[in-house]
Amino acid sequence: MTHPIPVFIGYDPRERAATNVLIDSLYQHSSRPLAITPIVTPQLEAQGLYRRERDPRQSTAFSFTRFLVPHLMGYRGWAIFMDCDMLCRGDIARLWELRDERYAVMCVQHEHIPNETTKFLGEVQSPYPKKNWSSLMLMNTARCTALSVDYVNQASGLELHRFHWLAGDHEIGALPADWNHLVDVQPPPTASAEDGGPTLLHWTLGGPWFREQRTMGGALAAEWFGARCDSMALHD
Repeated sequence: MTHPIPVFIGYDPRERAATNVLIDSLYQHSSRPLAITPIVTPQLEAQGLYRRERDPRQSTAFSFTRFLVPHLMGYRGWAIFMDCDMLCRGDIARLWELRDERYAVMCVQHEHIPNETTKFLGEVQSPYPKKNWSSLMLMNTARCTALSVDYVNQASGLELHRFHWLAGDHEIGALPADWNHLVDVQPPPTASAEDGGPTLLHWTLGGPWFREQRTMGGALAAEWFGARCDSMALHD
């Protein structure tokens, strides 16, 4: 029996349009059933799972809630986490097939040192080692038991995002770069996913769903709007 691939998406109410388009892009390209769960902070708060006060340095509602994925999975099996400010251009099942039991977490290991001090909506841009590694994670949740509800609610942002809850970096596997292309941070892709371009686009600095950033990514912004139009047409 083929079980649905569990996909958790960080949700921020300011980025509802981004979330909806990402979900549709995942469904449209996937060759396997998906079980997609947006991580909505008020729902976690209502269940007593999330009790943190908002940190002035967190730029999204899901900055810390992403680390509750292993708990939500009952610390059993693998799961995918991704930020909502992404667009999938290919089959997410291909990412799922990269699971490697040697690792607790797998991610694209960027060397992203921001030049800017602010990003979307004036949010603070915080530089730190392993920046953007946690924006797309394949999580082997049985090996992520250190991410208890209490730990996620008490640990610092740097402890969480720098993976201090693991025994060491040897527990972090590397994913191919095409699974987390940073729009307007990395050189723009010259090919579609079918022709070897990135499969997952990530507007980490803010995307075209924000009025002030309608053209963020140039041709990639136009691609996002095209995906949104396709999604709306399918739902009519």
